[in-house]
Amino acid sequence: MSDELIITKVCGKILTVKIENSRIVQIQAESGEDEPVHGNIYIGKVKNIVKNINAAFVEFKKGQMGYLSLDIKQCPIHTDGAHYIEGRVLIGDEIIVQIEKEAIKSKPPTLTGCVNLPGKYVVLTAQSGRQSISSKIYDKDTRQRLTELLDRYTTKDYGFIARTNSASADIEDIISEIEALIKKYKEIVDYGKHRVVFSCLYNAPQGYLKSIIDSYDNKLERIITDDTVIYNNIKTFLEERKSKLIQKLSLWDSNYGKLDVVYNISRTAQHALIPKVWLKSGAYIIIQPTEALVAIDVNTGKAISKKKDVQKTFIKVNIEAAKEIAVQLRLRNLSGIILIDFIDMDSEENNKQLMEFLKHELAKDNVQTKLVDMTKLGLVEVTRKKVKRPLYMQGLTFE
Repeated sequence: MSDELIITKVCGKILTVKIENSRIVQIQAESGEDEPVHGNIYIGKVKNIVKNINAAFVEFKKGQMGYLSLDIKQCPIHTDGAHYIEGRVLIGDEIIVQIEKEAIKSKPPTLTGCVNLPGKYVVLTAQSGRQSISSKIYDKDTRQRLTELLDRYTTKDYGFIARTNSASADIEDIISEIEALIKKYKEIVDYGKHRVVFSCLYNAPQGYLKSIIDSYDNKLERIITDDTVIYNNIKTFLEERKSKLIQKLSLWDSNYGKLDVVYNISRTAQHALIPKVWLKSGAYIIIQPTEALVAIDVNTGKAISKKKDVQKTFIKVNIEAAKEIAVQLRLRNLSGIILIDFIDMDSEENNKQLMEFLKHELAKDNVQTKLVDMTKLGLVEVTRKKVKRPLYMQGLTFE
């Protein structure tokens, strides 16, 4: 079945809900007033350099500090010319920075000096001078065609990443987007050189609009909202980009019932905020986020009762749990280091089957997720890229 994207307001929050095969797999909550916004671009001032962690702390808004790693080659654009040394960042420099990751708990936002401007088909990456193709595009001819196209526009100042959507897009649409992103990038740079410190040079689209950009055109069947303001915002957004997705946008008819109730949104979100998740077999998993990592424990529960061949039961429960865990990571937006304690199995072949199945399920995630390995203690290690706050930190409350 095709995917759906639902945008609605619940408990004072705008919820963006992604549905795959009639099941909710992602929920993102935003107030519309949250600051800072992931993707925003500012003129920041370097306040401190901490050599032992090879990082700079940059004030990007008055009183708001961000963390700029210097481990990778950072060569942000300087706007004031003061203290400027090629390839270096010094205290007092005024530089163009972008919010790469939102603040999480006590950690400040993560900044980057290498600006990224995402489109539907490509991402402009400043100062890379390189191009790359999405790893989810497998066809060699398509990869070659996209490589040749991106080479035509790549310079020493910026490069491009072809997103998965580009595989099925018309070349004219990709070219149009590339040219629009180049124009936007040059505007940001030129504008930044004449603006004062703490100026916001670029406001990233709101979260629900980003979700539309990030969706796969060939899978997305409908975009539905029951809010007229949100509907008009989406419509304008798609019209400006001349997107064919505007044909899939619709305003919910209240005669069918309340959108939240029909799609079971609030209840799903509530369940995603509690540790225990029951499986159909009678087994269950416990999900416990901590400061350092996410711990997930698989338990047989009622699934083992009166079963003679327990090893067959174990592999069935573990496979069922693996499928559910892959969904729960997306639904709860859990990231960082994830350790999964599956039910111990005697068969090496069963362990291999489990790992292959989990890898396949994790590949469905739009966020970069990697199955690392199974430790000697039988714990499965997974890493998931941190971008936005987990669901339990997005301020959702239900009466």
